[in-house]
Amino acid sequence: MAPAEHSTHGSQPTERVGRDAIVVGSGPNGLSAAIVLAEAGRSVLVREAQPTLGGGARSAKLTLPGFVHDVCSAVYPLALGSPFLGQLPLARFGLEWIQPPYALAHPFDDGTAAIVERSLGATARRLGVDGPAYERLLGRFVRDWPALAPELLGPLRPPRHPLLMARFGLVGIRSARGLAEAAFRGERARALFAGVAAHSFLPLEQPPSAAYGLVLAILAHAVGWPIPRGGAQAIPDALVGYLRALGGALETRAPVTCLDDLPPHRAVLLDVTPRQILRIAGDRLPALYRWQLGRYRYGPGVFKVDYALDAPVPWKAPEAALAGSVHLGGSLEEISKSEASVAEGRPAERPLVIVAQPSLFDPTRAPAGKHTLWAYCHVPNGSTLDMTDRLEAQIERFAPGFRDRVLARSVMTPADMEGKNANLVGGDINGGLIDLRQLFARPVPRLNPYATPARGVYICSSSTPPGGGVHGLCGYHAARTALRDL
Repeated sequence: MAPAEHSTHGSQPTERVGRDAIVVGSGPNGLSAAIVLAEAGRSVLVREAQPTLGGGARSAKLTLPGFVHDVCSAVYPLALGSPFLGQLPLARFGLEWIQPPYALAHPFDDGTAAIVERSLGATARRLGVDGPAYERLLGRFVRDWPALAPELLGPLRPPRHPLLMARFGLVGIRSARGLAEAAFRGERARALFAGVAAHSFLPLEQPPSAAYGLVLAILAHAVGWPIPRGGAQAIPDALVGYLRALGGALETRAPVTCLDDLPPHRAVLLDVTPRQILRIAGDRLPALYRWQLGRYRYGPGVFKVDYALDAPVPWKAPEAALAGSVHLGGSLEEISKSEASVAEGRPAERPLVIVAQPSLFDPTRAPAGKHTLWAYCHVPNGSTLDMTDRLEAQIERFAPGFRDRVLARSVMTPADMEGKNANLVGGDINGGLIDLRQLFARPVPRLNPYATPARGVYICSSSTPPGGGVHGLCGYHAARTALRDL
């Protein structure tokens, strides 16, 4: 699928046309904000600095001809589970979801693996003695995900389902390690939950890391962990297609360095993080708000490698070949040690490696008989250490002979990630640390986190609630705020 490029709407040059709103940044949140505004009949222009639209959801030919790689994100449970993106008519604009047979495999050194299937019951049965506990922990939330999702994926506000939220809060507020050790007796279930909770980028001993593990595990059973046919670029391409159908305009290779440089508008929505906000709009913001933005904290980064392979990964655990995602980290103890090391500013010797293998289920990603692999590990923010050997050692540990199948690799450090998308500051893919302090009070403590003190200036990036992930809800909530003011 060809990436969405430069486009304008209207008979006059966009520089001379006054807009109701301009959105700076074309990630899923920026495009979602533009869609909400356009659906309300407002005129919208999206400005993107890169030559390709999509932000953290993009595809490119990073290795060899014919191999399509996802530049940043690759697997999208939150997109299907989003109360906003999930109801958009994106299939009409080419978006097709693929559900691998298993959402997740977590291999162990003995050649077996814990498996997460779409069926909660089937997954529980694979966990043996911990199966009933797994079902008790997740069952109610899986059944009630349509009610739970709007409560969790938004700003702090009085819940519409207080009992359901209280039930989730009692377990989600804990540390992932504490919950895993309290809920499960066996190492397999504990390790499985630890790997999922590590997507929080928090030490597993730190609250609320359990909440992230719960949400991703719930999504695996409620909607799956799907991949888009053709690559990540299919998501923004579909959003762009819908936005154009609504009359929205888009420009690429159009960086914004100062709000004063924008064409006439009534509102501007910034799909950027606090560091860029200070640079772009700092002169319009009061001193206290600038000081608060300056104290915003970014989380660990990622070190990423994309592979072109001449055959599938030779997993010791055969179940792993049926999983869209694979977590390579061993036991709960080992994963905890890995994440704690990163939090302390030291790259882990044996990092948790998060793998996606889309070409097993989507033949459009590679030439016939060949395959792509997407893999990353967590590193301290801005780390410059080459983690290739450590990352590949973890893959070899669970798939001996993997290196013999590598045709080419593309390595991206945190700095390279930030170069691909300025929002990935120091390689942070979540738009900022999401600990208890910055869970809802992001980017600063305000009743409405999407509105800045400057009239007509809003924030719609993952530096606002609910944070990282391709769900579009930061953009949705920011646009709703702007519409009320407009």
